[in-house]
Amino acid sequence: VQLQASGGGLVQTGDSLRLSCVASGFTLDHYTIGWFRQAPGKEREAISVISSSDSKTYYKESVKGRFTISTDNAKNTVYLQMNSLKPEDMAIYYCAADRFEPLYGLPVDWWLYKNWGQGTLVTVSS
Repeated sequence: VQLQASGGGLVQTGDSLRLSCVASGFTLDHYTIGWFRQAPGKEREAISVISSSDSKTYYKESVKGRFTISTDNAKNTVYLQMNSLKPEDMAIYYCAADRFEPLYGLPVDWWLYKNWGQGTLVTVSS
């Protein structure tokens, strides 16, 4: 089971980036996939989570309307489209995936996820 995150880079305030998370060794069907980020000195936080089985989504309040999570099951890939980037979005972004019982909804606690990608750095200059 592997997740490969990519797409980070150096951008200016207001620019866009699209992060990709490719899964190998398993299919994302019936998995919950989350994008998390961790800035220096801060705790890892959930940015967006999607259930691949019913496409329900969660967004952190500060990214609503700017970020969009989506899945392409044919490519076994999850995307995070990030628009109108701000300096406070600067962090290492990680994707994670796991299977949860439906009663758990869309977990946002990072420690609940067992499968992680390696992280991709997003730098936003002001």
